[in-house]
Amino acid sequence: MSVTIAIPTALRQFAGGQSEVKVEAATAGEALNLLIASHAELRRHLFNDQNALRNFVNVYLNDEDIRHRNGPDTPVKDGDTILIVPSIAGGAAVLEPTADQDGGTPQQDLGLPMLSNEEIARYSRHVIIPEVGMTGQRKLKAASVLMIGTGGLGAPLGMYLAAAGVGRLGLVDFDVVDVSNLQRQIIHGTRDVGRPKIASARDRLEDINPHVEIETHETRLNSANALQLFRNYDVIVDGTDNFPTRYLVNDACVLTGKPNVYGSIFRFEGQASVFWAERGACYRCLYSEPPPPGLVPSCAEGGVLGVLPGIVGAIQATEALKIILGAPDIMVNRLLLFDAWRMRFRELKLRKNPDCPVCGDNPTITELIDYEEFCGVTPPPPAATENKMEEITATELKQRLDRGDDIQIIDVREPHEYEIALIPGSRLIPLGQVLGRMNEIDAGLETVVHCKMGGRSAKAIETLQRAGFTGRLTNLKGGITAWSDEVDPSVPKY
Repeated sequence: MSVTIAIPTALRQFAGGQSEVKVEAATAGEALNLLIASHAELRRHLFNDQNALRNFVNVYLNDEDIRHRNGPDTPVKDGDTILIVPSIAGGAAVLEPTADQDGGTPQQDLGLPMLSNEEIARYSRHVIIPEVGMTGQRKLKAASVLMIGTGGLGAPLGMYLAAAGVGRLGLVDFDVVDVSNLQRQIIHGTRDVGRPKIASARDRLEDINPHVEIETHETRLNSANALQLFRNYDVIVDGTDNFPTRYLVNDACVLTGKPNVYGSIFRFEGQASVFWAERGACYRCLYSEPPPPGLVPSCAEGGVLGVLPGIVGAIQATEALKIILGAPDIMVNRLLLFDAWRMRFRELKLRKNPDCPVCGDNPTITELIDYEEFCGVTPPPPAATENKMEEITATELKQRLDRGDDIQIIDVREPHEYEIALIPGSRLIPLGQVLGRMNEIDAGLETVVHCKMGGRSAKAIETLQRAGFTGRLTNLKGGITAWSDEVDPSVPKY
C-alpha cells in the first residue's frame, strides 16, 4: 500500500529536508520502520531504546491517533497519510546568528539593504530559521506592502508585518475610530476614538518597529488613484469590507501584475487566498460578479466574532511574508475556509478561468471601471424623484408620537438585535419574514419601518411595495442609531 508520511518541520533536517516521504507498507509501524531505514537519524527522535515510540511523539493515520486503534499494527490503505506529531517547546534558548544562514559570509552583497546590529537582535528569531536567514530578513527590509484598510483585518496584518521587519508599509484608509471598532480592531485603543484610523495605526506601527517606514494615504481607494498607488508596492493586501473596493483591488492588481493577498470575514467564518493572475486565478475567477446589494449583510449588520479578523489577518500576513521570501507554497489557486465556531479549516482548489473578463485569454476589462455601478450600489440619478421613498427623521417621529398620531412602527432587525435596543411600541418582524407576515401590518395605518441604520428597512419597504402592500410606508432615516443620537441616548448603540 502506498502511503505518505508527513515529516514535521522540527524533524525535516533528519530526513534530508523533505516534508513528505512515500513508502509501500501494510501497517503504520511498517511505514515508520521503512522511514527510519532510509533516514537513520530519525530513529533516536522517534523511538526509545526498547524500540517503542517515544512518549512525546504521536503518530496519526489521517486524522486518528494510532494509539486508539491498533498502535503500530494499525493497517493502512493506498492514499493514506501518516502524520508524525512531536511536542514543540515554543522556543526558549536564543541562538546568536553569526553568519548568513544560506552558508555565505554575514550580509554578503546581494543588492539588498544591510541590517544593523540592533535589527539583527530584533529579528533574531527570524534569522536563525534556515528558510529565512539573514538573506530573507534583508528581503523583508527591501520589500514594500500596501494595506487597503486598517480595520479588523488590517489591524493584525499591519502589526505583524511591521514586527517582521517589512521595510515599507503603505496604509490606505479614510475612516475614523469608533468605539464599536475596539472589539476587534486591536491596532486602535480607547484613547484613539474619534481619531483618523490611519493616524492611530501609524502611531501603533511606529511604536512596534521604528525601523519600518510607514506611508499613509488618507483617501478612499478609487479607480482614479488605485493603479498609481499599486505600482509603488510589491504586495497588495486586501483588508476591505465591501464589494466595490474588493473588485477594484482585484482588477488593479491584475492590471499592475501585483499579488493580491485576500481575506474576508463574517460572524464566525473567514476566507483567505492569494490571487495572482500571473500565476493563477484572480478574485473574478472565483466570483465573476458580486451579489445584489443588500443580499449579503455587512459585519455592521451581521456581526463578527472579535478574534476572527485576528486569525484571518494573521494568515494574510503570513502569506505576504511568504511571497516576499519566495516560499514555494503560497496560497495561489487555493481558497482557505475557516469556521471559528467549529474550529475547522477547509481548503478548496481554484482554477484560472480562461473566460475571466480581466485575467482570461481575451480580457474585456483593460482599465479600471466604475465599481459602485458594477456592484449595483450607484444611487439613482437626481431626476428619478417621483418614486422616491418617503423618509422621516427620528426627531420628527418622536414629535408625531408625542402628539398622538396613529403610527405603527415595524422593526425589521433580527431578534438578537431587538434584545440589545428597541424603540418603545415597535413590533419585530425580521426582514426575512416580512413577506410571510405582511398580514400582520395594518394597511390602514401609517407604517414607519426601521432597522439599525436605514438600509434593511428600505429593502423591506421595497419588498412590501412589490408584493402589493397598499398602506403608507415610511423609512426611519438612520434607523435606531439615529433614535439614540437624536431622541433617547439611553438606547444602546451597537
